Amino acid sequence: MEPFYLEGQTGKLFAVYHAPSGDSAAPGILVAPPFAEELNRSRHMMAAAARALRAAGRAVLIVDLHGTGDSAGCFDDARWHGWHADLESGASWLENRGHPVSGVLAVRLGALLALDWLTRSGRALSTLVLWGAVTSGTQYLNQFLRLRVAESMARPDGGKETTGDLKARIAAGETVEIGGYGLTAPLTDAIEGLRAADLGPPPGCRAWWLDLAIDGSSALSPASQRVISAWRDAGRSVDTAVVTGPSFWTLQEPEHVPGLIDATVEALCGDDHGQ
Repeated sequence: MEPFYLEGQTGKLFAVYHAPSGDSAAPGILVAPPFAEELNRSRHMMAAAARALRAAGRAVLIVDLHGTGDSAGCFDDARWHGWHADLESGASWLENRGHPVSGVLAVRLGALLALDWLTRSGRALSTLVLWGAVTSGTQYLNQFLRLRVAESMARPDGGKETTGDLKARIAAGETVEIGGYGLTAPLTDAIEGLRAADLGPPPGCRAWWLDLAIDGSSALSPASQRVISAWRDAGRSVDTAVVTGPSFWTLQEPEHVPGLIDATVEALCGDDHGQ
């Protein structure tokens, strides 16, 4: 594991490189991280996946996007197109180290980010693995704004807020803080309206849609099923699995889901195992 700072287009990006032993030309895997506090609550799982992929002969790079984690900038300075550039910087860094990027592991809102980046850049890819993928930017933002609404309901001053109020304030140019993260119109405008069903993996890319279910259910959510149907109707290759385990990105304490790591390694390195 090699932590370092990568020069991004908008400043230094904190990155962690997991180098495979003895193979300088190993395929590269880029991780597209989740949003806001979900990043901190997912770090242990992203690191576990990186270690397992490294052991399977892959070079893995995890990058904190501009304004997040230990990278330069503040969250309210972040821009969606800037995060595209951060992913491109990470992919280029891997390639410059001799690791052609064969796969992307995208987590939660990082799935929409990766899909949008791949669509706009035209970058080819062999495999895309999605963990708990967000299917709708609008729905995700509404859920995020409800955290602030819940806080306002608990205040004794009676200053109740609604998601509509918060959206109006953001649209008017105000930075609205939610759980320590400042939301601004440039970022929310870019996320609003994004739908996974409209994006899809690149042509020729094999996508793996991995969901979690604490009750051991094998059924995908209706939202996931709609996206997968749209992708398959468009001729994209999609494999699916529901792994037993909690939605770790919502938990205060780290919760490991070994089955998700195993499924990820199989997806990204399956050809090495005789698939």
